[in-house]
Amino acid sequence: MDEVGVGLGVGLGVGLGGGLGAGPGDAVYSSWLEVSASHLRHNVAAFRALESSGPTPRALGAVLKGNAYGHGLAQVLPLVHAGVDVLYFIAPQDALTVRAHEAAHGLPARQVVVLGAVAPEEAVVLARQGIDVVVADRSWADAVPSLRAAKLTRPLRVHVHIDTGLGREGFTLDQLPRETAFLADAPDVFEPVGVLSHFANTEDVTEQGYALAQLDAFETALGHLAAQLKPAKPLQRHIAASAAALVLPRARYEAARVGISLYGLWPSPETRLSARLVLGELPVLKPVLSWRCKSQVVKWLPAGAYVGYGCTYRCPEPTRIAVLPVGYYDGYPRLASGKAHVLVNGRRCAVLGRVMMNHLMVDVTRATSDERPVTATLLGRDGEESVSAESLAGWAQTIHYELVTRLGAHLRRVVVE
Repeated sequence: MDEVGVGLGVGLGVGLGGGLGAGPGDAVYSSWLEVSASHLRHNVAAFRALESSGPTPRALGAVLKGNAYGHGLAQVLPLVHAGVDVLYFIAPQDALTVRAHEAAHGLPARQVVVLGAVAPEEAVVLARQGIDVVVADRSWADAVPSLRAAKLTRPLRVHVHIDTGLGREGFTLDQLPRETAFLADAPDVFEPVGVLSHFANTEDVTEQGYALAQLDAFETALGHLAAQLKPAKPLQRHIAASAAALVLPRARYEAARVGISLYGLWPSPETRLSARLVLGELPVLKPVLSWRCKSQVVKWLPAGAYVGYGCTYRCPEPTRIAVLPVGYYDGYPRLASGKAHVLVNGRRCAVLGRVMMNHLMVDVTRATSDERPVTATLLGRDGEESVSAESLAGWAQTIHYELVTRLGAHLRRVVVE
C-alpha cells in the first residue's frame, strides 16, 4: 500500500465510524448524528465575509482536528474542501486523508497543515505529499539526517511555532534566534513558509490585555525570524482561532484557524458579547450537529417506582418512561444525570436517574399518548424547542468543546440538508 493509502486507512477508519449502507431510520442505528450541510456552508460563508472585510482578503482555514470536533472527518471534509483555503489537523494520518480525497475526486490540492507532533518517518511522507508541518522545538534538528537520507524532491514545508504566552509548544522569545538556527542551516530539508502562535485567554474575558501582549511578542518574534531565515516569500502568519477571528481585528494576519465556530458554536458567552461590541452586527452561527435516538422501550411505571442505578429517582406519580439505548459509552455525559432534558415530539423530557453506560431513561408522560416507539433529540432542534451543546455541557459541568469531541466515533453520522 502506498503512503497515502496507509494514512487513508488509519484516518478514515476513525472518521467513518458507524459504517455505511444504512440510514438513520434503520433499526441497526438506534442513535445517530446528523451533520447539516447547509448550516456548515452558512458558517463558512460568515467567516469568509469576515476575513474579506479588510483591505487584503485573508486565507480562511478550517480546523478539522478531533474527528472534525466530533462531527465526523469523513462527513465534514467533502463539505468544506471547496469553501476554505487551508485545512488544519493535529494527526498526520488525518491530514493524508485530504490528499486521498483530492486524488479520488480530481480536486485541486488545498494547503494542509499538521499542527500536532510529527515523527521523522511521518515527516517524510508529509513532505512528499506537499503537506505543511509545525516546527515547535529544536528536536527537529535531529531529524535532518533522516530527512536528507529520504532524498526528498522538495523540502518539507514548515511553520515555526512561537510560544507567546500559552506555555505549551513553541519557541519562546528567549530561544530565538539561537534555537531556530538549524532551519536556516538546512534549506535543502526545510522550507519555512509560515509562523504561528496560539492565544491563551481570548475566550474567557472581554478585556483582551493579555492577548494584545501576546500579539506584541508575536510581532517581535516575526522580526527575528524574518532576519534569520530570509524567506523567499513573506511568511504566512496565523494566530487567530475562532474567538480572535471574531473579536481581535489586529490578529487577522494572512490566515485564520476557525475551529469551534465553523460548527456553529460560539467559543463562549464572553466572545459573543465582545463580537457584538467589535463588529456591531453579530454574525449568525448555525449549529451543524444534531443527535437523535430511537427508543428501545416505552412503558408505564407506577407511583413510587424507582428508576435506574442507585435508586436516585422515584416516580412521584404514574410515569410513562422511554428507555433510550444511548449512554456515556456513546459520549452522553454521566454528570448530566438528573439535570438534562431531551426532546420528544417537540416537548422537553427530563432525564431520570443516572445516565448509564448504554441507556438513558426519560419522562415522556406529556410528550406521547401511548407506548409506541418515539424518537428523542439529544442535541438539536425539535419543533420550537432545542437542546444546545452549550446546555448539555453546562448540565455536565464541562464545556461544549469537550462534549462534541467526545461523541463516539462509532456513532453513525449522516449528512442532511
